[in-house]
Amino acid sequence: MKPEEICGKLRGVIAFPVTPFQSDLSLDILGLRENLQKLLAYPVSAVVAAGGTGEMYSLTPEEHREVVKAVVEEVRGRVPVIAGTGFNVRIGAELAQQAARIGVDAILALPPYYPHADEDALAEYYAAIGRATSLGLFVYSRDWVNPGPEWVARLAETIPTLVGWKDGQGDTQRYRQIIERVGKRLYWIGGKGDDCVPAYYGIGIRTYTSSIATIAPKLSIELHETASAGNTEVLGRLMKDYVTPLYAFRARRKGYEVSVMKEMMNLAGLASGPVRPPLPRLRAEEIAELRVMLERWKSYLIA
Repeated sequence: MKPEEICGKLRGVIAFPVTPFQSDLSLDILGLRENLQKLLAYPVSAVVAAGGTGEMYSLTPEEHREVVKAVVEEVRGRVPVIAGTGFNVRIGAELAQQAARIGVDAILALPPYYPHADEDALAEYYAAIGRATSLGLFVYSRDWVNPGPEWVARLAETIPTLVGWKDGQGDTQRYRQIIERVGKRLYWIGGKGDDCVPAYYGIGIRTYTSSIATIAPKLSIELHETASAGNTEVLGRLMKDYVTPLYAFRARRKGYEVSVMKEMMNLAGLASGPVRPPLPRLRAEEIAELRVMLERWKSYLIA
């Protein structure tokens, strides 16, 4: 897919599946395929292979290849597949090229390993990944990558394949400033979490990445549709009843944004398994608490 083509296909919910592991922490590719078959029964707009929720940073290059290949084969062109990459310039470029050969439609660049990079050097990191393939590039602004409008504008000017921006900061005031500075040159995605849907959609965004989609894509899609329609009353109820309690749970410990979603999937009978260290596993009493929470979600759980 050419860089200029992909953004027109992204309106709505972008799902980023977990990477299921066996009890010995080896890949569960069959489980990943089964999860995708169920997910794709719902009208998501794209799928991210080996993203943050997919524990990309815990994967070897060979495991990354296996995960991306399985996603591309299961999706079969029905929606765009975006492959995560990162680490450093060389590995980031190699993973992007590997994913391109497999047949993904775009690349999502996560932050590099170094958390205090100079702005010019950080720009070169993204430029190198952008040069690695002819596919459209999305930058995932999260953690220590939190630039201002002028830096984003310069990046857009210097990387021809850069087509979109995924915000992972949740600072919609800053994000609005970036959007106003850069305009339609990039496609803007809400990427902090389902709990930020009201704020993102309030500044005009109409595409977001949903971790809830791993277990309840029907709810993710309803959040998108309700927010797009400006139905604040129904949106507020969905947030209060489902989203806010979940995200409060996820905020208890670092890494729980992945650990909690995988445990929810385990409880719902989906392929998931444990997280890989250094992500923490839930405590027994928390699993019991999560089981109670999941009872409320029954009508939304993936079929």
